[in-house]
Amino acid sequence: MAKSYTHHFDTPLYKGTISINTRLFINGEWVDPVDKATIDVLNPATGKIITKVAVASSKDVDLAVEAAHKAYKTTWGLHCPGNVRGRLLNKLADLMEQHYDELAALEALDAGKVLGAVKSFEMPLAIGVLRYYAGWADKITGKAIEINGQKFAYTRLEPYGVVGTIVPWNFPLMLGMAKLGPALATGNTLIWKPSEIAPLTALKIAELVQEAGFPPGVVNLVNGYGRESVGQAMANHPGIAKISFTGSCPVGRKVLHAAAITNLKDVTLELGGKGAAIVFEDADMEQAVKWAMHGVYFNNGQCCIASPRIYVQDTIYDEFLHRFTEASREMTVATGDPLLPGMQLGPMASQVQFDRVMTLIASGKKEGATIHLGGSRQGTKGYFIQPTIFTNATSDMRIVREEIFGPVCVVTRFQSEEEVIDVVNNTVYGLASSVFTMNIERALRVTHAIEVGMVWVNSVVAPEAGAAFGGFKQSGTGREYGEEAIATYTQVKAVHVNLSAKL
Repeated sequence: MAKSYTHHFDTPLYKGTISINTRLFINGEWVDPVDKATIDVLNPATGKIITKVAVASSKDVDLAVEAAHKAYKTTWGLHCPGNVRGRLLNKLADLMEQHYDELAALEALDAGKVLGAVKSFEMPLAIGVLRYYAGWADKITGKAIEINGQKFAYTRLEPYGVVGTIVPWNFPLMLGMAKLGPALATGNTLIWKPSEIAPLTALKIAELVQEAGFPPGVVNLVNGYGRESVGQAMANHPGIAKISFTGSCPVGRKVLHAAAITNLKDVTLELGGKGAAIVFEDADMEQAVKWAMHGVYFNNGQCCIASPRIYVQDTIYDEFLHRFTEASREMTVATGDPLLPGMQLGPMASQVQFDRVMTLIASGKKEGATIHLGGSRQGTKGYFIQPTIFTNATSDMRIVREEIFGPVCVVTRFQSEEEVIDVVNNTVYGLASSVFTMNIERALRVTHAIEVGMVWVNSVVAPEAGAAFGGFKQSGTGREYGEEAIATYTQVKAVHVNLSAKL
């Protein structure tokens, strides 16, 4: 069995050795899985094995649920004051800051990320989320309802108990904290399944959870596959009262179905997106191009809130396309090492994702769209794809309809405000989009007309810990981040008090 992993980084941005435990973390201890199985973790930049980690089965999920349930009934939940939960979350945030460079390097290595982006964006948000919910932990209150002189009522927000969180491979650390923070702040205990593709930072966080002093069983980490074993077992488990899932629409439907036919557990789904950036003729051209680059290429395009559909008003279309193309052409693709200075675009997270993106690029060519830039593999090793721009695409093409999840975009011209709103809303997704204009009236008018859960004005892909995160339509149910996540991880109990005790 794989029990520990040590990696020595020797790059200009990080020099040092990182050691992590690669077993399962259940009831405050590092344990081998019941079936003694392992899984290979690959480096997306090279396609080579980084290490092996323990892989759980439904038997290990049973043990984790048992530990989480015991912790909820004895040392956590209603038995642990909110200020104590808050102090522990802040302690975990402190430890993440102490291990800032290690966590960032590990995340970049494991998920094929550009290290600079992890350090400047993902790490601050992950730590900020913990501190945000640490502040909420002792401020979770209900309401008093006046009835009459003989009776009053009040409500309480109570935790569900044991919560299961299933985290994807594109933002293992950031999305892990987005679930762990509010789940623990509200008094739930946690079964955490990281993606089998990128589990390493989750394992390091489990070490920090142990060091921070959380009671055994409050956080349990079970590596493993999704539909074949661990994820399915969590969705089916009668001892898990709620599931928070981030991933694809097809898998989200399966989680929802499993929850419905077992114990009707509550489910939060953060699913796919097909965001649009609308660039009006009065936009700040330089800034619009910079933000559009961020909206397409951030995290190598593997981002549910990306804006791979770019709609540009016809009067500035040619200039925008020229500037955007030149900026895309000049991007530094990290075919050597995503941890090196100056890298801007890393690889796809896996061979499966690489193949999917290349298949969609091929479909765009076949259906008649124009490859304006890129469209091919970059380099000879790893899972790199060139920055790719399509033009002359129509709304019925797969590259316009389907979530690509790679460094691929479609740039389309439009004439009127009404036209672009109709086109942007013509999708089964409704997660996020952006509007670029210097006219505040237009910005708000269009923002209110777009059928998505999040809109950025003159920016894109810029979530904040205090603002709700989630979508309309088939982009999911429920919300993460912000005060809304407190409601996501609590259930309302109404208490009726009859003062007179008379019927």
